[in-house]
Amino acid sequence: MGPGPVVMGVLNVTPDSFSDGGRFADRAAAVAHGVDLHRQGADLIDVGGESTRPGADRVDAETETARVLPVIRELAAAGVPLSVDTTRAAVAAAALEAGAAVVNDVSGGLADPVMTKVVAGAGCPYVIMHWRGHSRRMAELARYGDVVAEVRTELRARVEEALAAGIAADRIVLDPGLGFAKTAAHNWALTQRVDELLALGFPVMVGASRKDYLGRLLAAPDSTPRPFAGREAATVATSVLAVAAGVWGVRVHDVRGTVDALAVWRASGRPRLAPPR
Repeated sequence: MGPGPVVMGVLNVTPDSFSDGGRFADRAAAVAHGVDLHRQGADLIDVGGESTRPGADRVDAETETARVLPVIRELAAAGVPLSVDTTRAAVAAAALEAGAAVVNDVSGGLADPVMTKVVAGAGCPYVIMHWRGHSRRMAELARYGDVVAEVRTELRARVEEALAAGIAADRIVLDPGLGFAKTAAHNWALTQRVDELLALGFPVMVGASRKDYLGRLLAAPDSTPRPFAGREAATVATSVLAVAAGVWGVRVHDVRGTVDALAVWRASGRPRLAPPR
């Protein structure tokens, strides 16, 4: 993988994603938004056709494919660099053929055992996220003794399977899966101890954008979580701190704010956070 920090812009072409469901379900709106995110400075536009918010129902592969392929084809034709956000090997293969260059698999290959073979055959970068089960079961699966140690061990197992399938080590990116079978306390522990994940020796991608734990951090006096639209500053702060801690990339909805903040970080001499002791 190339040097970071990489900004991955979120493009959900779904009716039910947690913060922007339905806004870009129309093909023309999705393409326009993808082009705009790229112009704002996103290095990759991550196109997803199935919501993975907690509690979400699955859609079939045909529906997911029908949502993402027309958008990927048009954005690729416009010269926009793309990743596909999917857990299905068939969707990934079709998206790569349509012009995507990266596979972002929130299941890290667990949801579809054919996924690693598809990625290996394509020779493309592969984002392996920590995952314990589909959206319906997330809450019950958020059980850890030491969340950082367990996430690290489980990610290492996914890496070993990817390598065994023929995926080159320099094609692998890891994602701790903030919010996926994680409580707020788990998310904060993972961000505070991200150096332990970096020690696995692979680039790390962090996706905190607009997530519930930020809304709860910024809750009103009556404990009502901050709405999605009010979480952007916290997202930017979390993303810049992650980059300063050494992560390779961040996945965000608000590309411009993140790109601007990273410009300040660069102009300040790319200061790094020391790992906790």
